[in-house]
Amino acid sequence: MEYVYAALLLHAAGKEITEENIKAVLQAAGVEVDEARVKALVAALEGVNIEEVIEKAAMPVAVAAAPAAAPAAGAPAEAAQEEQQEEEEEEKEEEALAGLGALFG
Repeated sequence: MEYVYAALLLHAAGKEITEENIKAVLQAAGVEVDEARVKALVAALEGVNIEEVIEKAAMPVAVAAAPAAAPAAGAPAEAAQEEQQEEEEEEKEEEALAGLGALFG
């Protein structure tokens, strides 16, 4: 996970995500660097729009919080249907993220 955090830190700082930069961040944090993981991360992130991925990942959190704030007077059938749709969306997103997680053991 620290490898992904290093990449996000570099992105937030406006720095290029390269093997050298990832290694430098990890070493500064006192993490023993695995060269293969660094190469896999940089290769996996090549061509990826990190801002877009962050927006998509953050969106379900906001959507899931909205029904909790809704008044309880709504029809139970509608609430059950909305909850089922949210669960299905979360499952799809988890499946999509599982592939990326496999890169990091």
